[in-house]
Amino acid sequence: MLHPVPPRLPALLAAPAAEPMPLWLTGGAVFDGTGTAPRRGVSVLVDAGRIVAVASTGEAPPESATVVDLAGRTLLPGLIDAHAHVKADFPVPDPGAEPLLDATTPHFVAADLRETLRRGITTVRDVGSYGDLVFAARQAMRYGAFRGPRVLTCGRIVSATAAGARFFPGMYREADGPEEIRKAVREQLRRGADFIKVMTTGARSVELEDPDPAQLTAEEIAVLVSEAHRLGYRTAAHCEGLAGTELAIEAGIDTIEHGMYLHRRPDLLERMAANDQTLVPTLSCFYGVAGRAHEVGLQDADLAAGTPSPAPYMPRQYQAAPCWSPLLVELANHNLTQADLTLRAARSAGVRIAAGHDWHPVWDHALEIRRMIAHGLTPGEALSAATKGAAEALGIDAHVGTIEVGKLADLVVTDGDPVAEPALLSDRSRIWLVVQAGLTVAGRGVT
Repeated sequence: MLHPVPPRLPALLAAPAAEPMPLWLTGGAVFDGTGTAPRRGVSVLVDAGRIVAVASTGEAPPESATVVDLAGRTLLPGLIDAHAHVKADFPVPDPGAEPLLDATTPHFVAADLRETLRRGITTVRDVGSYGDLVFAARQAMRYGAFRGPRVLTCGRIVSATAAGARFFPGMYREADGPEEIRKAVREQLRRGADFIKVMTTGARSVELEDPDPAQLTAEEIAVLVSEAHRLGYRTAAHCEGLAGTELAIEAGIDTIEHGMYLHRRPDLLERMAANDQTLVPTLSCFYGVAGRAHEVGLQDADLAAGTPSPAPYMPRQYQAAPCWSPLLVELANHNLTQADLTLRAARSAGVRIAAGHDWHPVWDHALEIRRMIAHGLTPGEALSAATKGAAEALGIDAHVGTIEVGKLADLVVTDGDPVAEPALLSDRSRIWLVVQAGLTVAGRGVT
């Protein structure tokens, strides 16, 4: 059973102040994230940053409320990315140009986070970034430097001494033995982490790491989970090879990241469903490493309809091509077919599924949602995985994830119906309005 999160979660403490003025959203369709089809004839009243009523359209709004006509549009919960790496791929100056200053790089992170909110993504879970960039960005948002999504972060990923730490400097906290693992957990919480992430297996993006055998022992993983849960925090595990994945599931890890070989072990999927554990399939990382970043499904040559519209800042690195080593490109293509089989098997087994993009740019989470549809989910299921399912996985479903009375008013309005036309989520111009804690913060509908 998923462990609750503490009320003083750093990400919740850092949330922006709620908008005090009432807001009446009316006239459109409502996809509430609970699993029901979009409804019409419904109005939503927001007051003091929270949803206080879901009423019939015929009811009159309070005199003090700002009325927003959503005719022809769809209201849905703010999207949640359950597996993001909050960083920016910085531009590379031409030879002879001045090198980037250290103080310049955080501005690119802020630009990506602003664009993430503009795309309707109101919450992201950072599962590994470099140094203290995420903590600094979150603090800057807390004190009003810029608007971005709510950010949950793991701090540094807890790992055995392994090659991955060489490839991603400043992202890992290497620890060996139960007591060193326990200390590593406490260190991340001291830094302000919202959950603990662990590498139970090697990473498919590192040539020197093999997904088998498990990188940590059963005892080490059990101590990590026990210590995090004792202190009130959830856990996430990088899981590729089945040995490490099995240890993570048995230890009670709350969310299994990647897990692409799980279709080979139906018993583990059944255990996940019984234990209320979540799978975050992260299809986009396999597409990216394989050099197929412009494909939606296995049979697609390109995005065709709904090509992601560009942000104000689009580095050359985002125009992905096969740039990884041949070994890793071959592995990514193999893993993509394995992830397809696992997503379908997990759906059949009743495992909770949460959407996590795990690629760049961080604001292109809509592409992961569309890929989940191409790999077996219905549009409604994929949207629920990016709203309710993700909120439950992160432990913040009491606050966000659905349009229900009492929830924070983190909302998105799209031009058209994303259930009938999922590609619209990739079109920046069709994200008509973004509401954060009751305040209209982005979109063409902002006046």
